[in-house]
Amino acid sequence: MGQLLQRFMGPYRRSTVLALLTKSVEVVFDLITPLVIAHMIDVGVAQRDVSVILRSGGLLLVLTLVGFGFTLICQRLAAAVSQGIGTDARSALFSKVNELSGAELDALGTANLVTNVTSDVNQVQVAIALAIRQGIRWPFIALGSMLAALLIDLRLGLVFLVCTPAIAVVFWLVMTKSVPLFRRVQEALVRLTRVCSENLEGVRVVRAFGKERSEERRFEACAREQRDLSLTVNRLSALLNPATFLILNLGVVAILWQGAGQVDAGRLTQGQIVAFVNYMTQMLLAIVYVANLVVIFTRGSASASRVMEVLDLEPRVRDEAAQRLDLAGDKNLAVPALALDHVSFAYSDGSEDALHDLSLTLSQGGRLGVIGGTGSGKSTLASLLVRLYDPGEGSIKLLGHDLRNYPFEQLRELVAHVSQEPSLVSGTLRSNLLWRDEAASDDELWRALELAQAADFVRQKPLGLDTPVEAGGTNFSGGQRQRLTIARALVGKVRLLVLDDVSSALDFATDARLRRALESLEGVSTVTISQRVSTIKDCDLILVLHHGAVAGLGTHDDLLGSCELYREIASSQLMGEGEVA
Repeated sequence: MGQLLQRFMGPYRRSTVLALLTKSVEVVFDLITPLVIAHMIDVGVAQRDVSVILRSGGLLLVLTLVGFGFTLICQRLAAAVSQGIGTDARSALFSKVNELSGAELDALGTANLVTNVTSDVNQVQVAIALAIRQGIRWPFIALGSMLAALLIDLRLGLVFLVCTPAIAVVFWLVMTKSVPLFRRVQEALVRLTRVCSENLEGVRVVRAFGKERSEERRFEACAREQRDLSLTVNRLSALLNPATFLILNLGVVAILWQGAGQVDAGRLTQGQIVAFVNYMTQMLLAIVYVANLVVIFTRGSASASRVMEVLDLEPRVRDEAAQRLDLAGDKNLAVPALALDHVSFAYSDGSEDALHDLSLTLSQGGRLGVIGGTGSGKSTLASLLVRLYDPGEGSIKLLGHDLRNYPFEQLRELVAHVSQEPSLVSGTLRSNLLWRDEAASDDELWRALELAQAADFVRQKPLGLDTPVEAGGTNFSGGQRQRLTIARALVGKVRLLVLDDVSSALDFATDARLRRALESLEGVSTVTISQRVSTIKDCDLILVLHHGAVAGLGTHDDLLGSCELYREIASSQLMGEGEVA
């Protein structure tokens, strides 16, 4: 928690200090109240002086009203600080996620990140708000009550000194057991979120396979695990209140037992005994509340550590380029658009290479086709080309410059990527198409739609470019979503277009029209990854991958004669489609 506060507290220090000061005034008034009541009893009631009773009552009313006013100020400031820090932490988490490379995202997982941004930050906000509103009040009340009691009578005040270490032992025993459990509760919540997310995203697949009952059982198992852990930690936390009440009520009994004798002996007054009991009660409530605060702070601390684990991550792929590269010389056609030099890559330490010793050169305006079986490394290659990962060995150059030397902003302008899973966000068609170039005109958007073979169905929409898009683009078919993502990639000045199996959702006629449209683009080099030979057979260069290694590299005709794997794929597909190789 300390690291998180150190990072985000800066803009809110003044408000925090002011909130603590206003809360301190309320605490002082609360500590004065038993003394006023004691004076009312010993002077007003004992001497039957109504004026003293009225003045004391009026003073109590003023103390209450003024204290309540300071409380409202503190509550407002505490809410502003906690919500502000929570908002800043969420923004920082979201920004960090966008900075992380594919390796970190793979390790963290979507469910874990969603829990970080939502549940963990909520726990931190609650802990901060209560720390400001109550964190200073109850410890000061407990300490002030003890000091006031000692000033009234040292012997009776020793009861406080005996109760305090006993309660501290109870705290220590409960907290040492519950702190590790709070982290396990959050981890169980991550698992529950993951199962829920998987089922919501894949509900159609679950129903198609009739797996509703098995998925319900899987969800129930995760829910039961989270429930059992929560109950266990709550049972431990629940021990704090009765244990502290028992100790302090025994202390009240001891005060009354000894105080009665001292009143008879004339060493103490009835008002002092009442004040003593009031201070004991205040201390009782303070320590009980502190016990609850400890639980909340422990939970918030566990959540804060999870948030900081993400914020402290150093992405393996960093934007270290100081300035944009001068590409004036890229008009020299002798400079290749893309050059891979002995590139190898593995997803994690110790695992086999997903790509191994890959070298090729693609001229400017050229077309590279990539084909291979499942797990051959095709999508890995696409991820390397847009620098979601950096190669473990070798280098990748774009227009003569290593990808690492490009600032991310410039690299994203030059390279457009369309993944095999089309992704749209809620908004409108226009807002989705403007992702690459926010200043693009409507004419440019329509041109991109024409090239992507999406203009016809967009024109049929009553609102055209302003047609609403639901989350994930679920109000469009799979083929429509795919064409819209292709159109989005074509907006702006693209130099390298990476298409990762985008034809899987397109029929052959639409795929053919799309290929012809992309061939008309000047100065744009394309990397087309596909399972269809018909999609890539006209490319200038075809790369055949097999288990991450190069199985063949050349034109369609060359590979038919030199690459057995490509020949098998081509013969099975082209014969089935009635085409002639």
